[in-house]
Amino acid sequence: MTAPTPFAALTPGLVLDALDAVGLRGDGRMLQLNSYENRVFQVFFEDARPVVTKFYRPGRWSDDQILEEHAFTNELAAEEIPVAPAMALQVVDAPLVDVSVHGDTRSLGRITTAEGETFRFGVAECKAGHAPELEDEDTLRWLGRFIGRIHVVGARRPFTCRRELTPNEFGWDCRAWLLEHADIPGEAVDAWSATSDTALKAACAVFDSLGAHRRLRLHGDCHVGNILWTAAGPHFVDLDDCLTGPAVQDLWMLLSGDPTAARRQMHCLLQGYEQFMDFDDRELALIEPLRTLRMVHQSAWLARRWSDPAFPVGFPWFKNGAYWQQQTRQLEEQIGLCRSALESLVR
Repeated sequence: MTAPTPFAALTPGLVLDALDAVGLRGDGRMLQLNSYENRVFQVFFEDARPVVTKFYRPGRWSDDQILEEHAFTNELAAEEIPVAPAMALQVVDAPLVDVSVHGDTRSLGRITTAEGETFRFGVAECKAGHAPELEDEDTLRWLGRFIGRIHVVGARRPFTCRRELTPNEFGWDCRAWLLEHADIPGEAVDAWSATSDTALKAACAVFDSLGAHRRLRLHGDCHVGNILWTAAGPHFVDLDDCLTGPAVQDLWMLLSGDPTAARRQMHCLLQGYEQFMDFDDRELALIEPLRTLRMVHQSAWLARRWSDPAFPVGFPWFKNGAYWQQQTRQLEEQIGLCRSALESLVR
């Protein structure tokens, strides 16, 4: 559990002091970018392109986990896959602040306040772009090609510190935490508890029926908000949630619309993907189980972060009984979808 207000001491001045200490002296202009989990800023300079600096939520990742994220991003960049790797940092002048850099790549910065509070940060080149047009088939094939290339690199070696996407960690553990800590409204708790139990059992049945399948290093949170599009094509941002899991995890969140539209979209993604990486079609049965895990995990994420002042403002509906009733209805739908996925495997 992180501190209730983990970023209270992270002032604009502290952000600029941290960058000054590693030779990135901003001109005073700074824009906070959209991120609830971390604090991310675009910082401007008089004579250079802006950078993006991310201050990691205290207590979420270990240093080794952050550095493994940086190393994976560097591997992808070395293969000319369009990502934004963390820059190597060097302390050049920090007489008034306590700043250090860490890791083989020297990409993880650390600043400690006079009161002893520590923040870790990384810096990357600022990338611009707009959301991709996922209705366009050529765009989907293009995205599929780049995800396939990411997975070629991801399959070379395993993560040693990052999380693994499993039903236990992303499903059952989250459900148990919610029932113990989340203060689910009394009129909703029994129905949500029973339905989430059945839904997770249905999701696990698909994983069990699928049996052994390839696990590799993934982007992990590959949705449209983490892809920027330019005239040169896509580039991928925010590998903060990179993990080990099945390949389909980096594909299914790009699907939308009714089942017919989603099948067409997946067909286009895989046309591009399989130019670089083989895909086990059996993994398509994991889409609805993975969606089920994400729903339970998302509720747990909101509950665990609720004492952070940004969350009640950003998600005011979370504590309402209507939210949990809606989640219960959606999980009821997932039960049927997971059972259909199971039938597709055993036919």
